[in-house]
Amino acid sequence: MSASVSRRPVFGRRAWHFLSFGGPGTAVYVCFVLAPILISLGYSLTNYNPFRGETHFVGLDNYRVLLTDEEFLTSLKVTSILTAIVVIVPNVAGLAIAVLLDRQSWFFSSLRTVFFVPVVLSSVVVSVIWTRLLDNDGLINQTLRALGVDEPPGWLSDPDYALYSLGAILSWQMLGFCVVIYLAGLQHVPQELLEAASIDGAGPVRRFSRITWPLLAPALTINTVILLISAFKIFDHVQIITRGGPGTGTTATIAYNVLQTGFVANRQGFASAMAILMLVIIAVLSGVALKLLQRREVDL
Repeated sequence: MSASVSRRPVFGRRAWHFLSFGGPGTAVYVCFVLAPILISLGYSLTNYNPFRGETHFVGLDNYRVLLTDEEFLTSLKVTSILTAIVVIVPNVAGLAIAVLLDRQSWFFSSLRTVFFVPVVLSSVVVSVIWTRLLDNDGLINQTLRALGVDEPPGWLSDPDYALYSLGAILSWQMLGFCVVIYLAGLQHVPQELLEAASIDGAGPVRRFSRITWPLLAPALTINTVILLISAFKIFDHVQIITRGGPGTGTTATIAYNVLQTGFVANRQGFASAMAILMLVIIAVLSGVALKLLQRREVDL
């Protein structure tokens, strides 16, 4: 009896500590993350339309239609290409720039700041700037004409270039993030290992491939997963720069189609199914990438 009585105050203190420190965060997560997901899941099982009186339960019909819907499959292809560009280009370029900037001087510190500026800029600002630069009469095409190119590409108006131009813009904005993460990893590489390898006759390339690159595995994991999630749910750049064009669906991502279907066509049930499917794809891809990349960290 005395033991049970003594446990109650301890349990009460722990519950109070949780409510004091963990309660607010848990409440925010439930209200703004978990609840919207559950509500969207519920909507995805109906034909909900806010401007139509009757709402019927349709089960998995929305998902069945999605798997054969040409517009959704096209947006899935567009999103996959865009994600591949945004994951690969900033990772490769960010690593190269980080190696070059891994110096101790005010000049290289200033360059780090310059490369990180696009990351903190609003996506709207970045989109407007690059829309002006890549316009048919923008600075880039004017420069190409001055260099003798009679018909420069329509970077945002030509279906053959628009998607890759969009990928280049996103890669440019995310480049600074990768540079900072790789720089943090480079500064934690033990110098004594590099010095010992140098004494043993290993050149710069061999030192990088055998020592530096394996020790950058955590940085690679962070960059890859963050870029994957960010690119797969991109919407604002598409909305401002191309509006899903040129043509029909050339640059329309899944997130863009979700907003168009839900708030323009007012097919909330179908849009919710699309959003839930996008969430599942992101979760699976992120989980697989995290598992594979962390396995490389364990094998160091």
